[in-house]
Amino acid sequence: MAHLLIMPRQGNTVESCVITAWKVKEGDVVNPETTVCEVETDKAVFDVPAGAAGTVLKLLREAGDDVPVLEPIAVIGAPGEDWQAALGAISEETSRRAAEPQRVKNEETTARGKTETHSEYLSSSLCASAPPRDKNSGVSPRARKLAEREALPLEAISGSGPGGRIIERDVAAALRSRPPLTAAAKAAGAKLFYAEPSGIGGRVTAADVAAGADLAIGSAPAPSSGPAPAPNMGEYTETPIRGIRKTIADRMHKSLAESAQLTLNASASAVKIKSFRSGTEQKITINDLVLFAVSRTLPRFPFMNAHKTAVSIRVFKDIHIGMAVDTPRGLMVPVIRNANSLSLAEISSEAKRLAAACQDSSVNPDDLTGSTFTISNLGNLGISSFTPVLNPPEAAILGVCGIEMKAVARSEDEVCHCNCKYCGVRFEPHIGLSLTINHQAIDGAPAARFLKELCGAIADIDLLL
Repeated sequence: MAHLLIMPRQGNTVESCVITAWKVKEGDVVNPETTVCEVETDKAVFDVPAGAAGTVLKLLREAGDDVPVLEPIAVIGAPGEDWQAALGAISEETSRRAAEPQRVKNEETTARGKTETHSEYLSSSLCASAPPRDKNSGVSPRARKLAEREALPLEAISGSGPGGRIIERDVAAALRSRPPLTAAAKAAGAKLFYAEPSGIGGRVTAADVAAGADLAIGSAPAPSSGPAPAPNMGEYTETPIRGIRKTIADRMHKSLAESAQLTLNASASAVKIKSFRSGTEQKITINDLVLFAVSRTLPRFPFMNAHKTAVSIRVFKDIHIGMAVDTPRGLMVPVIRNANSLSLAEISSEAKRLAAACQDSSVNPDDLTGSTFTISNLGNLGISSFTPVLNPPEAAILGVCGIEMKAVARSEDEVCHCNCKYCGVRFEPHIGLSLTINHQAIDGAPAARFLKELCGAIADIDLLL
């Protein structure tokens, strides 16, 4: 029997994926490990394997389609096999699932009785600026079909046809003023535009609908490509901001716009961490040692292991460290969970696993959420200091900088036999640390005490171990 390839569930928080490219075409012979297509969520890009050996009988979706998880995307089987038979086996179940949200919605509407309906509320408040429309003016069949397919309420549209009749172009114009909806959001009853869609490519998701946000057409203008370059600027390339890049851009802007960020800079002696790293047979990195030091220091400063929400500060008992990873597709932040209960070897192993998964696009989206404190390491690039940007809603993020030689005053019992003018100091390697906090949640002095304690833990890493 033919194998029906479905859109895999890329983590518990992902409801749909966008097919960015097909790697095979109909008629190609594949094995279970063959990459059939590349899909993208709002967090990462993934390869989808065929899952069975055979011939690609049918590609059910096109590149660029937003496909709900667990929906069929291709059929693989023996040459000449009827692909429609495999698809028909699940059509009844698919139809039942698609009809369920509408059935529930109809029951809820009936239960409300004489209370104000959702469409009446939209017409009276969110769409108060739209010109009134004669109820008898009618809707063209093509306009009605398009509105139903896109989950757009006709009550929110003013018609431009004869006698105020709604025609297809009126519906098309209304759709242009809202972002796209995922298939799951349409099935959940999403009607109009959500102020800040959380899905990939700016799509309204079922989670947005479940959050109970009221939706309204025209809440945000269409994105602008900006002014055209001057004629004397020469050739250029232009890449749309979407996918992971858009997610990064939106989060960075939101981080700076909604928090009061303050960065503190310090340095710690790197003599012992360098000595430990060179003396151990294990493949322990400087970053592993910093991760370990942070995991052991944060429990003594619980206010640093926190989230700042609109109305509260959530302090977490367990330490879940986000680790910034640079990938060809953009910045990712996988999470080392319960780092405070892991040994140095376990932290090192988990850090390497997550970094490798991000690099080869195999990371589970669930591994990219739930951090309570983040570390961003630019030390291997020779950066002396920088301002790491908070990873909302976290209250703090640590930037790890390069190791540089720094003058240190000699102690009284140290003897210098060189008789030079520099005999009062000696030079030793120091690692730079840049701590950014949300000053709305953490004051400067407590943050400075944490940074000082962390510097001491790194300087005396042998005692910490």
